[in-house]
Amino acid sequence: MKAVPKVNIDGLYLEDELVDDTFTGVVSFYSPVLPMTNGLEQPDTFTIASNASTGNETVDREPAGYIVGIPVPTGLFLPRFDFVAWRQYQDSIQAAEAAYQEAMSAWNTTPEEERADRPVLNIPPMPALWIEGLTAEEIERITAPQPQAPSEMDWLGTELVARELEMLEIRRQNETLGAQVVGLELRLLSLEGSPSEGGETYV
Repeated sequence: MKAVPKVNIDGLYLEDELVDDTFTGVVSFYSPVLPMTNGLEQPDTFTIASNASTGNETVDREPAGYIVGIPVPTGLFLPRFDFVAWRQYQDSIQAAEAAYQEAMSAWNTTPEEERADRPVLNIPPMPALWIEGLTAEEIERITAPQPQAPSEMDWLGTELVARELEMLEIRRQNETLGAQVVGLELRLLSLEGSPSEGGETYV
């Protein structure tokens, strides 16, 4: 068994699917259809084929996606299978096989002494079939540097600086109050040391 990519109808990667080791190519898959009974869907039952005894009818369904036997290359943010390139590649293979069959028919009907080298089937190389499914703007958005959440050490450092600033502010306020108290004490002392106005001194 091997894991191969599973894509939706637009070719966008969904998940991996386990398949046989010999699996190649592109195969469609379908969503299960639930049979109708009196207008109600019956759960856990799949419609399989037209059957006279059951009255089930075959329903034409669109594929829900595809299983792709071609690995996804690395480096894609959202891999998308290029169905256009795949069909063109299949057409080129069919053209190469048709040309080979024609050359082989001509070679086989040519007298042996007049034959050239035996024709060779030249299968064209496989193109890049996986492309980026995101736009440049979407890639830029998800790869832009994200703001980092502060670590515990950063938080502790910020708290320590905040506490030091608070202590400095309290010290400054204390110094201001101390200066005001000293000023008041000096003023009181000067008032106590000076005689009252209009007063007399007795001996």
